[in-house]
Amino acid sequence: MSVLRVLHLVGSAVSDFYCNLSRLYAQDCLENTANSALYEFHIAYVSPDRQWRFPTSLDLSAIEAASPMSLAGAVQVLTDLQIDIMIPQMFCIPGMTQYRSLFDLLSIPYVGNPAELMALVADKAKAKAVVAAAGVSVPLGEIVRGGDRTLIDFPIVLKPVNSDNSIGVAFVKNAADYDAALQTALTHSDEVLVEKFIELGREVRCGIIVKAGELVCLPLEEYALDPDTMPIRSYADKLKQNDDGSLGYAAKDSTKSWIVDISDPVTERVWDMARKCHIALGCRDYSLFDFRIDPQGKPWFLEAGLYCSFAQKSVLSAMTKASGTSLDTFFESMLQNALCEIPNN
Repeated sequence: MSVLRVLHLVGSAVSDFYCNLSRLYAQDCLENTANSALYEFHIAYVSPDRQWRFPTSLDLSAIEAASPMSLAGAVQVLTDLQIDIMIPQMFCIPGMTQYRSLFDLLSIPYVGNPAELMALVADKAKAKAVVAAAGVSVPLGEIVRGGDRTLIDFPIVLKPVNSDNSIGVAFVKNAADYDAALQTALTHSDEVLVEKFIELGREVRCGIIVKAGELVCLPLEEYALDPDTMPIRSYADKLKQNDDGSLGYAAKDSTKSWIVDISDPVTERVWDMARKCHIALGCRDYSLFDFRIDPQGKPWFLEAGLYCSFAQKSVLSAMTKASGTSLDTFFESMLQNALCEIPNN
């Protein structure tokens, strides 16, 4: 088998925060999937000024040393490199949509879900509407804008409609706290999704990978929450700011998250809902969904996170490991999936 030229598309066209988030996960992936017998890794790094660089590594010094160039210059470099496949490592909305579309135009395949689906699920309300139509239970919700009141009874959860990592999300117990929470959410999005708060039983994520055309549900990951002290997950529960300003993982120890034994009765119920979500949305290669489990054991869809960096600490990587599949095998199988999706390939 010939060596594959694999491009890792890293950075952000939006902010340093998303650049750092992308670099955190991509660096982990580069370190833990490198195999010179199978892959020739290349890096394309996009900065918030939309300049492209092709550094030799993701060290900040290497990025700074790489020559910045325009999109036109980058396309020429990509053409010269004869890239076989791309790994999307950008988590900002343009990175998940416009930049994936660019690779469609260049006829360079990439692992994961297509740009049009990423654009859909980036809007939490639209994703909810699609899965609800497929019979998946979703919390009662509505979209509000600046100055709008909500018609949903308290307690509620406010979410910027198109942000990730729980940025701007707030649990609001009563009307007195509504305005302040809404203003915070509006700093991250022009529209805010208001949802009826689902009483806490449990909160889990469910991953699905496509294997030989079949949907394979992975062991669930559960998160530590408390009805009184931590009724929902916040940004601080997912990421942390290190002393040097870089980002780190905040939810990757066994006291904050863990893999659920597949014999747990909740597993089959969540798997059934996750399959419906995957099919309804038209996911490709893999999918990842968050569910709230109420005290009666009923799963409620919260959102879809249709990305995977193939970092050792990525959720899907942890789930596949728990299922008995190594990161190397998972990574290689997803590359082959994407290559097989090329028309006439």
